[in-house]
Amino acid sequence: MALNDTAPPAFQTLIYQGKVVTLALETVQLPTGQRVELEIVHHPGGAAVVALDAQLQLCLLRQYRHAGGGWLWELPAGKRDDGEPPLQTAQRELAEEAGITAAQWSELGWLHSSPGVFDEVIYVYLARDLTPTAMAHGSGEVIEVHWLPLVEVWNWCQNGQITDAKTLIGICRTVAHLQICQMN
Repeated sequence: MALNDTAPPAFQTLIYQGKVVTLALETVQLPTGQRVELEIVHHPGGAAVVALDAQLQLCLLRQYRHAGGGWLWELPAGKRDDGEPPLQTAQRELAEEAGITAAQWSELGWLHSSPGVFDEVIYVYLARDLTPTAMAHGSGEVIEVHWLPLVEVWNWCQNGQITDAKTLIGICRTVAHLQICQMN
């Protein structure tokens, strides 16, 4: 499936232009031929990183998210800068948020964060062969860096302790990737 196989809107009204998102009211034609008005939040997209060391310890952030209701467990992740390739976003965010660089990168796919309203696409990467580097948290970020066994994090995914969608998908895809690699 293509990342964008929809027709452009017949009409668009800009409602809000922020630092990160744009809200637009768009008149579109659905595949059925019906024309509807949709509220669409445009977002530049982002990347999330599953950083896994040789002992299968995973880098997980405990991050304060006001919109999420407080402290959440998340993978290192962030917004793409203008024109920035997704892998470069992943590398930058891993260094800034977790103080890590990686020599090996595998793309685990991409996801839509909330396709009923957002056009955001998040690319997910597995980072291995890790090396410490300087951290540079962004303004307004409150982050604790933790290294936890992948098995424990997998259990947190199953019992609801992790609720962030990109993190759940990244960890699930990592577990599947590692299982497939063992079978080959």
